[in-house]
Amino acid sequence: MTGANAVRQVFGFFSFLGRKTGKTRVFAILGLIPVALAVIVRIVLHGRSGLMAAVFTEVLMVFFLQFYIVILALFYGTSVTAEEIENRTLTYLITRPIPKPAIILGKATAYAVLMFAMVGVSLALSFFIMNAARLSDPDLYATFFRYLGVLGLGILAYTAFFTFLGTVLKRAIIVGMVFGFGWENVIQYFPGSTQKLSIVHYLKSLLPYHPPSVGGGGGRGVALLLFRLEPTTPLAAILILAAVTAGLLALACWLFRVKEYLYED
Repeated sequence: MTGANAVRQVFGFFSFLGRKTGKTRVFAILGLIPVALAVIVRIVLHGRSGLMAAVFTEVLMVFFLQFYIVILALFYGTSVTAEEIENRTLTYLITRPIPKPAIILGKATAYAVLMFAMVGVSLALSFFIMNAARLSDPDLYATFFRYLGVLGLGILAYTAFFTFLGTVLKRAIIVGMVFGFGWENVIQYFPGSTQKLSIVHYLKSLLPYHPPSVGGGGGRGVALLLFRLEPTTPLAAILILAAVTAGLLALACWLFRVKEYLYED
């Protein structure tokens, strides 16, 4: 079986399986939080579209960028290998005529697509609820797709990182939580090039500019999300995120191919 066909088979199997798990239902429900908040904000700030746009970026995008995609990628990425070991199904997978790297690539891709679907639905509902008064504005859709693209790149990069962790460590989820909710949340507020040692820096560098919010403030940047950001150029940010994704997935595939995994009693 060729590598491409093997990846497609693994992708199809885990795409179907992933949709049926309780974990997916829990995370799908979690994605309703920004939708509920959008409804509340829409009611409270009715008629103040400028302020609603600021609230979306300052509050809801923080949820998506610094919590939702991180928690999704953490649990799905680390489970690419961990759940096979815990469920004792790894032997079944690796004894099939499928190249080991195809298991990592197919399963990680299936989970990334699943995460993207959940994030996309949640983002679309919350974004367009809050911007219902501007649905005839073409710029609104350009902004939405830019947000969606940034979150998609984030899903890929974080999934690659956590998949790599899962192939190296037995308790990868603990280290992943320290990285995702510790390092990534702290280092971004350091000045200078230090903040470039995080994935979230490059994602924030791709966010669209925003006009000053009602009541002052402003320019590019929002109080919570882009505070102290010294952005990388968009092209460089995309290339770095792509390199991180490809490099970490390649390492994960290599480690999975050469490492011997033992079941715990």
